[in-house]
Amino acid sequence: MATYQNIFTQVQVRGPVEPGIGLPKEDSPRLGKGSFSYWAGKIGNAQIGPIYLGFLGSLSLLFGVIAFEIIGLNMWASVDWDPIQFVRQLPWLALEPPPPEYGLRVLPPLNEGGWWLIAGFFLTASVLLWWLRTYRRAVALGMGTHVAWAFASAIFLFLVLGFVRPVLMGSWSEAVPFGIFPHLDWTTAFSIRYGNLYYNPFHCLSIVFLYGSVLLFAMHGGTILAVSRYGGDREIEQITDRGTASERAALFWRWTMGFNATMESVHRWAWWFAVLTTLTGGIGILLTGTVVDNWYLWAVDHGVAPAYPDVFQGTDAGMGATQ
Repeated sequence: MATYQNIFTQVQVRGPVEPGIGLPKEDSPRLGKGSFSYWAGKIGNAQIGPIYLGFLGSLSLLFGVIAFEIIGLNMWASVDWDPIQFVRQLPWLALEPPPPEYGLRVLPPLNEGGWWLIAGFFLTASVLLWWLRTYRRAVALGMGTHVAWAFASAIFLFLVLGFVRPVLMGSWSEAVPFGIFPHLDWTTAFSIRYGNLYYNPFHCLSIVFLYGSVLLFAMHGGTILAVSRYGGDREIEQITDRGTASERAALFWRWTMGFNATMESVHRWAWWFAVLTTLTGGIGILLTGTVVDNWYLWAVDHGVAPAYPDVFQGTDAGMGATQ
């Protein structure tokens, strides 16, 4: 029996290629017969393929490539088609949304946000088609749809940033530009414009769930690796027929912090924490500018933050006396 000597040990199991369960007759066949990769086996299952795309997967990839090409070619055009400058400046290049004067116009001039709208349409269609594919593949395999609904939470934040909130604000200019640093610059400017997003309670919750997800997954992953020599990686068996692995794991956490999750509940905790990260974040963005114009003033009004001292309280009186 293989034993785990340290945290770097990785056991790679090699057998015949696993083709998976049979597909419904109406589905298209899988592509390829499958092969093995040593390096893929270092981080996951060593088997690569066979691949199933189907109609939804193929359409999603096509739309995604179109969006990627539109964004990339516009960025390349912004540096006069210079390949060296394109590579050099890529992190700073952007495809910007339409300026405020166009409001929610369906198709402004291409070089003034029109390309952004077209790219956004194809990217959104690609993401939504991939969600539908994720849902249908889970159903076809007899799985629960937990992955699809977790993905839907991330899509909710994506749609709030690029579609729902701009529509509510009446202007596409409120949306996020395509680009690496331009996207980060937008986030900073957004926070400053609306009085510091750190005072947004839903943003606070989103950060709590984000860090909580990191903590939960680290605790769970570390625990299972620590008891894998006792069969702890066979978690379903340990749920219904508790063995020495789950008993040791439970004892460790009771000794450490007085309480332990179960082999099942820790996954539910981690799933909810991850889902609520983007869900609460999206709600916070949705309320910004539509319901609350300044989060700092909101925090002061609700006793969350102290008001700044009025250091210029005598100025008006002094100016009046002078006049």
